Amino acid sequence: MVATAVQPTKKKAIKENLLTPRFYTTDFDAIANMDLSAQEDELRAMLEEMRSDYNGRHFVRDEEFKQSWDAIDETTRSAFVDFLERSCTSEFSGFILFKEISRRIKDRQPLLSEIFHLMARDEARHAGFLNKAMSDFNISLDLGFLTKHRTYTFFKPEWVIYAVYLSEKIGYWRYILMYRHLEKHPEYQYYPLFRFFENWCQDENRHGDIFNALLRSQMSMWKGWKAKLWSKFFLLTVFATHTITVRERSDFYDSVGMDATEYDRAVTRKTNETAARSFPAILDTEHPLFFPLLEQCADYNEKLAEIGNSDAPKVVKWLQQLPYKVGIFGNLVRLYLLKSIDAEALRGTVR
Repeated sequence: MVATAVQPTKKKAIKENLLTPRFYTTDFDAIANMDLSAQEDELRAMLEEMRSDYNGRHFVRDEEFKQSWDAIDETTRSAFVDFLERSCTSEFSGFILFKEISRRIKDRQPLLSEIFHLMARDEARHAGFLNKAMSDFNISLDLGFLTKHRTYTFFKPEWVIYAVYLSEKIGYWRYILMYRHLEKHPEYQYYPLFRFFENWCQDENRHGDIFNALLRSQMSMWKGWKAKLWSKFFLLTVFATHTITVRERSDFYDSVGMDATEYDRAVTRKTNETAARSFPAILDTEHPLFFPLLEQCADYNEKLAEIGNSDAPKVVKWLQQLPYKVGIFGNLVRLYLLKSIDAEALRGTVR
């Protein structure tokens, strides 16, 4: 059935909570002054690859998109649109950050400036493709409005490198694992966007490799005890956020025939293994307490949301939520204190 043209409703804001994708800014002068000599050859090779734009022709909507999606049930539709909305916001956030870095360092770091410009190109392509998919469900994000009105969080360049490296690598594993699952179970491919996940994840992987080169160009980020502590911190932050977010979106994973808990564990393990190529230390995901404590954080988060949505007075809500907030914090401290794995000893063995 051919879709009837309907003007999508433009959203100027998305529901805010701790898991909502953030917009970031950083110290552009510090990035412009980075010494990249240790990884310059690798960065130049990556620039040539980015210029080739292997995915330039892959993100084109074909005939399969030109139909009505009214047959998709409301539960699936709502879960899928939420997935599209958060993913679009995340990609657009990356575009804004990369574009601004490219602009602000252009005269002092031309090599890195062009690389960030091309990564911004990829992120914009992804965000636009996702927003167009949302319009198939009669809604879209007003990205221009978001640019001007979202709160920007400051991250030091080192934090940006750690966080974006992990964001891109976990994005790779999220997309490729879902793509492989849907290849085996095409009956769950209820929308053509899923076919694009293989090429999509290659962009994520390529961006992650660029941030790996940036990380390895700065010895302080991968040598010494401070680097190990920061590595553990960002790994745990990303994995805890992922576990809680996957639990929140369990309806979406049900709709594509995936067990949300098993998917989260697989993505976490694979990302942790990949981080061993870059970080001085990684987490012990096979420790018997690791996933139970993470998943208990997700349980507590559900309780927080349940209380937050109740009609109780604010003071009562605060008191009711306090034990769960303390529980989440306590679990994260326990996870952080678990003995980490020396990634240098694993270097060269991770595939």
